[in-house]
Parts: sequence; C-alpha cells; structure tokens
Amino acid sequence: MPIDAAKAVAAEPRSGEIAWDHKDIQLYHLGLGAGLPATDPDELRYTLESRLHVLPSFATVAGAGMASLGGLAAPGIDVDLTQVLHGGQSVELHRPIPVKGKAVQTSRVEAVYDKGKAAVIVLRTEAADDAGPLWTCDAQIFVRGEGGFGGERGPSQRLELPDRAPDLTVEKFIREDQALLYRLSGDWNPLHADPEFAKLGGFDRPILHGLCSYGMTLKAVVDTVLGGEVARVTSYNTRFAGVVYPGETLRVRMWQSPGRVQVSVTAVERDDAPVLADTTVVHT
Repeated sequence: MPIDAAKAVAAEPRSGEIAWDHKDIQLYHLGLGAGLPATDPDELRYTLESRLHVLPSFATVAGAGMASLGGLAAPGIDVDLTQVLHGGQSVELHRPIPVKGKAVQTSRVEAVYDKGKAAVIVLRTEAADDAGPLWTCDAQIFVRGEGGFGGERGPSQRLELPDRAPDLTVEKFIREDQALLYRLSGDWNPLHADPEFAKLGGFDRPILHGLCSYGMTLKAVVDTVLGGEVARVTSYNTRFAGVVYPGETLRVRMWQSPGRVQVSVTAVERDDAPVLADTTVVHT
C-alpha cells in the first residue's frame, strides 16, 4: 500500500543544522521582486545589508530550501512525485528571524488525511537556535490518486471572504525572469524554468513557484498594512488555489480586522483567476 499513515506519523523526525546570512536574505527578497525602485528607503530594508530585515516567509527556504519535502521519503510513504502538488503552507513565527543565524531544523510527517481520491500529507518543519524556537512551518502536500485508505478526512480550510469591498488592493507585477531568480533560493524544480518540462506537466510555459506568490503576498501585506514592520507578523497561512505565470500581475485584496488581515490573490490578466485562497496574516 503506497501510504501507511500510522507508520508515517510514527516515524522518527529528521534533524539537521541550517545556516544563513545577509546574502541568503537579500537573494530571497530579490526573488520576490523587492528592490523596485532601487533607492526607495522602504525597499532598501529588503535589499541593503546595513538596513536589512527578514520577511517571515523566508522560513520556507532557509537553509536547504525545500528540504522539508524530504518527508515524502519517510517510512510509510511511497508516492509518485508527478502526482504531488503543494496544496497549502503555513508559517508560525516564535520570534523575529535574525539576518544571520544558525539553527537545528527538524522535519516530520505531522498528519496524513484521506480525501477520497487523494491524500494530504502535512509535513512539519521546526527550527530552533541556542535562544529557543524560531519558527514552525506546515506544508500541506496533495497527492493525487492516493486516497481511499480509510484515514481521517482532516479539517476543512475553506474561508469565506468578507461581504464587503476590500480595505486595500495592490497589484504586483511578476517579472519575466522572476522564477529564474527565485529558484536560486533552493527550489530547482525545472517546472519553473524549462519550457519543455513545463509542457510535460500540462502547462504551455513555466509557472511561478507557489511559494514565490506566497512571499510576494506577505510583503504586500507587511508594506501596506503593517507599516513595513516584519516583526509584527506572528503567523501566515494560505491555500494554493491556482497557478500564475511570469509576466502576469497579482491582484492582492486585503480585509483588515483587529490583529488579522484576510487576503485574496488573483491573476489580473486571466479575469482574476484564483492564485491564493483561504489566506490570513495574524499580527500584533
């Protein structure tokens, strides 16, 4: 049987040391489109080492990039990687991420849910340094054709949008070369760079990384709602609802409530096709 949920969840966590410095932070921010205009003081917080702060979504690429997906090789899991989709992502910040750091990262299978025609594997990655916990990331991995094993269906993450106009709307253009730059932070999947490989995946050209859209969206919220204060973010979660292509524009709609921003992200050029859904940023 391809998935043995009990065996996967019971498996020993995998741990390893990760490290990063200002170059990793700057490269990640540039991959999200930061630095335009290049001399804007607000953008220099993302690009200039003497003013640098760290966008919390950096936790998804810190150290070894997509290393958490190594959990798909855990005992009890034997799946066809061509049937794997990144269904959702959450980051919980225990304190601000330092510009230079070293931590122990531990990954494990937190849960396996049976959705009938598919399985959802929750891969949890936790990082801690000498001062204590830094972050906890959950990646929800959707595996087509692997459901029906009799497991729990798991929680529903659908979140209705407020029945009113958004408080803020911004548009973020995706440069033609943005996926090529973003992949240097650790996700080397050729789906995001090689046109021939993209066609094998059913796309007419390479698509942008979902986690790039994820980071771009958090930057938009931090810059417009939180006054550029990255340390105010305590958690951020989303569901990947559709693809977006380099050269397109993200429309980011935001609804504010005390301590929380609800977000919807769509592709402008394709009649507001969904990109990110069920998205919230919790903040102080």
